[in-house]
Amino acid sequence: MATIIVEGKGAIACASGRRLVLCIEDAGIDILHRCGGNARCTTCRVEILDGEPGEMNQRERDRLAREDKLASNIRLSCQITAESDLTVRVINRLSTSGLDDPGPRPEE
Repeated sequence: MATIIVEGKGAIACASGRRLVLCIEDAGIDILHRCGGNARCTTCRVEILDGEPGEMNQRERDRLAREDKLASNIRLSCQITAESDLTVRVINRLSTSGLDDPGPRPEE
């Protein structure tokens, strides 16, 4: 079990191996995930403020490489599996997006 501290929300528990985006959403935080967890968009981006999110897979690396000027601590929460404690800031929220829904729910 990993403890995820979400800036502005507090600590949430996340089962080891579970996608970070699902832990965040299930804690009631309105994170976007427009491509359904397939690393095709970047709406589920989080800023890693503390902790080690694990190695970036090739799909995530390729997608983030197409964005201009992203800090090295920006990651796709749909591609991170909870393995250790993290502190993150959710970048894109449904409540401020003007969209009707966050996108298809990523698979467990």
